[in-house]
Amino acid sequence: MNPILNEVGTVFIPVSNIEQARDWYCELLNLPVDGEILFGHLYVLPMNGTSIVLDSKIYSPDHIFRAPAFHFNTNDIGQAFEYMRAKQVNLVTGIEHNHWFNFKDPDGNLLMVCKC
Repeated sequence: MNPILNEVGTVFIPVSNIEQARDWYCELLNLPVDGEILFGHLYVLPMNGTSIVLDSKIYSPDHIFRAPAFHFNTNDIGQAFEYMRAKQVNLVTGIEHNHWFNFKDPDGNLLMVCKC
C-alpha cells in the first residue's frame, strides 16, 4: 500500500507582508479575518477543500508564482471576471475560451479563476 495519499493538502503562496496579504485575500474571497497569524509569518485561509497558506517567510521576488499553481473555482466565469474588475484586481487576461482568466495578487503571484 502506498503511504502517499492521492490528495493535495495545502498550497503555499509566498507573500511579502502577511497582514496585508491576509486582508487582501480575505476581502477578495469574502472570508472573515478571524484566524491568527502563526509564527509571525503564516496565515491559513479558511477554504472549502484544499487549504491555502499565505507565507511571508518563503517570499522573495524570485519565488512568486509566474504560472498559476492552482485555480479558484467559479460557477459563472463572466460574473467572476466582473467581480474582480470591480475590485480593481490586476487582471492579466480576459476570459479565455469562455472558461478561465488570470490575475495577479499584490505581490505579483499569477493566479487563475476557472469555470468548474
